[in-house]
Amino acid sequence: MPNRSAATAFAGLPVVPFPESDTWEDAPVPADALADPASAAWLLRMEEPEDFEEAELSAYLERFARSVDPSSVRALVIGNIADTDYEFQARTVRDRLTALADRMPNLRALFFGEILQEENELSWIIQDDLAPLFAAFPGLTEFTVRGTEGLALAIGRHDRLRRLTVESAGLPGRVVREIAASDLPALEHLELWLGTEDHGNDTTADDLAPVLSGEAFPGLRSLGLRNTDGLDAWIPALADAPVLAKLDTLDLSLGTLTDEGARVLLDTPAFRHLRRLDLHHHFLSEGMAARMSARFAAAGAEVDVSGREKPYVANGRTHYFPAVGE
Repeated sequence: MPNRSAATAFAGLPVVPFPESDTWEDAPVPADALADPASAAWLLRMEEPEDFEEAELSAYLERFARSVDPSSVRALVIGNIADTDYEFQARTVRDRLTALADRMPNLRALFFGEILQEENELSWIIQDDLAPLFAAFPGLTEFTVRGTEGLALAIGRHDRLRRLTVESAGLPGRVVREIAASDLPALEHLELWLGTEDHGNDTTADDLAPVLSGEAFPGLRSLGLRNTDGLDAWIPALADAPVLAKLDTLDLSLGTLTDEGARVLLDTPAFRHLRRLDLHHHFLSEGMAARMSARFAAAGAEVDVSGREKPYVANGRTHYFPAVGE
């Protein structure tokens, strides 16, 4: 699963953890990263939830800002910062970050909630209204959030954001509508993990209509509908979408694509201009996977049909599952 292991890179930079304390038990910060803070994506994580207090978080962030020149920091990864109930403290972290915004004028990339499965299931991660982060950091070009329980993303206008990723086990249509209504003139990459209905996914093509029409984000070149249960039902909507003609990359990975959806991909000429089609983690037959690979490769596209999964059968019914179902 994508949330099983910690990210080693973000925004094209190596992830460097900033220790929770300055005791001998914590690994020292690499000298080259301290000398050039812009060369790393700095990971902030508090490992001991039983000791969590807001004052401790404030002290941790202040020590980071004293140790690492905040004006040079270009990328941050916010890991698990949880209370004694193992609940991610999204609002508190958001507020502490916005308070530091004036000291981090060059922040360009933010991963908010890089929480691993061993720390919390994706469907259990509680977020908050993260729109204030975009107002506080007008220079952001890349933003990733993991977890959508309680999430709000009515960003409004943001002139520089190019990449937006929302990782979810069940993405509410309300959040999709908030994103689609935002004014993001520079957006090139939109990645939405739709997840399952059991965990809150009620997103429909109508919710995504401003994006599919090509009107919401005129510069969009890469669209991902990932980790999607019932993915076959989305393929006809994509086939008819005006935005398809503008895309270089379509990412349908981690979902439940079967031969039914693949036939629409094969039979619709509008898909064949894509430079990259990512389908890894799918439920295609071997023959269909081979046909997909051959057809799109012949059209000059890079296609990934790795990760062929097998459905499970229970009580005479066949069940398909996205990569991160929980």
